[in-house]
This record gives sequence, C-alpha cells and structure tokens, in this order.
Amino acid sequence: MNMAATAHGWEALLKLRFACRGEKTRIVERERKGPLAVQRPFYPEGDAVCHTYLLHPPGGVVGSDSLDIAVHVEANASALITTPGATKFYRSGGRLATQVQRLSVEKDGLLEWMPQENIFFPDAQARVETRIELEPGARFIGWDIQCLGRPVIDEAFTEGRVDATTRLSVDGDLVIIDQLRTEGIALVQASAGMRGYPMQATMLIVPGDEKADFDNLLALTRAAIDTQADLPLEVGATRVDQAIVVRLLGRGAEPMLKLMTAVWCAVRPSVAGRDAEPPRIWAT
Repeated sequence: MNMAATAHGWEALLKLRFACRGEKTRIVERERKGPLAVQRPFYPEGDAVCHTYLLHPPGGVVGSDSLDIAVHVEANASALITTPGATKFYRSGGRLATQVQRLSVEKDGLLEWMPQENIFFPDAQARVETRIELEPGARFIGWDIQCLGRPVIDEAFTEGRVDATTRLSVDGDLVIIDQLRTEGIALVQASAGMRGYPMQATMLIVPGDEKADFDNLLALTRAAIDTQADLPLEVGATRVDQAIVVRLLGRGAEPMLKLMTAVWCAVRPSVAGRDAEPPRIWAT
C-alpha cells in the first residue's frame, strides 16, 4: 500500500465486508489505502460475532486529510466495531479535513458501531459524515460522539468550523438525520443548541423487525438511562419510525460512554439475541 502523504494531505481508504462462513462471521473482503487499518478480529463471544478494532491515522487528522471508511455486513453476519481511542481533528490553518463513514447492513445482518469520540481542536475545519444504510430486516446499534474543543483542559472551540452529520436510511428511505454545524463557539453557547455543553452524542437502535415491541425497547432504554441518573448529562430517548434514538449533551466522554454502554447492555438481548460482551479494549 502507498503510505505516503501528498501535499494535499492523507487520502486514506478502508473497506470491510463481513460475511457468515460456516457459522462464523469473518472479514471476507478488506481494502485499504493510507493510514487506516484494523487489528486482527477477536471472538470473545464465540464465532457468531466478529469484534474489530478500527485504527485511525497516527497522531490524528489534519487539514486536507480525507478518510473514507466503508463497512458492509452481509445477511446472518454480526460485526462489532470500535476504536482504541478518540479521533483527533487538529488545527488545520483553514484547510478542510473530511471523514466519511458508510455503513450498510443486509437483511438479518447486525452491525454494532461503537467508536470513541471525535475531538475537534480549536481552529479545526472538519466535515464528518456517517451514512447508515439498512435493508429491511437489518439490525443496528451504534453511536457517534462529537467533542468541540478540549474540555478536559478547559480549552473551548472558540474558532474553526465543524459540520457533522449522521443519516439513517432503511430500504432507501431517509429515516433520521442528525446534524451538528457550528462556526466557533456559537452552537455551544446557543440555548437552542448545545446549552453550554461542549459534547454531543447520538445513539441509534434499530431492531430490524417492523413487528418489534418498540414500547418495551423504549422502556428498556429509558430504564437504563435512569440507572445512570447521577451522571452529569442531559439525555433524551424517543422512537422515530423503526428506530430508538438517544441524544446526549455533556462535558466528558467517559459519562457518555458509560450511559450508552448501559443502554447497549439493556437492549442488546432484544436486538441481537445475546447478552452484551464489552470489547476487551474498553478495559485497557
């Protein structure tokens, strides 16, 4: 693979296809270019679920970098994808960095997409787009977390621009679109925006069955949220068409990940037919 960066920044590509072969989910196709990769798959739950760790560019993302991630899960396959750390978008000097994530799942397939947060440093210029495309009967549990500035050191996103979008489509029809667009700190400070919180997250749960008991699934979600009531977060959970949507505002990644993990543990038996088995890397 060509690992050299051009004058225009990294042009990185990673394509993965998961399929069930002999009752084991495997990565059957893998294409990569530039500094995007995956570690070898893990099977802490047995052969049915393929745990995969996605590795982002070393040192983070800078202006003019372009990252393209495509994941496809075939029928009867089950893939869980996470990242070992946050993705950092550094100051870009006016140049745009882009990351596009295309996630597609066939009928009776399952994708669990649970990366750690995107951190946008002040003066970053970034566009992040996640497109989730499901066939009827496909299942999905996942989230995206956006952090404006570095709240851990009280560094606000005083300048720069971020355009982050998550789109969920089922059978070609757009079901949900979540957008975070800001120039500088305007959205963080807006009462109709992030209400002073520097972090935002969206979690989506799609059971893949139009006859699913959505009332029970929503009740499980809200009950899990209630168990984390002491966390410094603003949280809401609603049903939108064939999905349960959880939206969060907060000041730190750890509380967000703790709450969404609690929700995942509560709903996974209903959606995936098995108890939750957290990725080993989360314990390190």
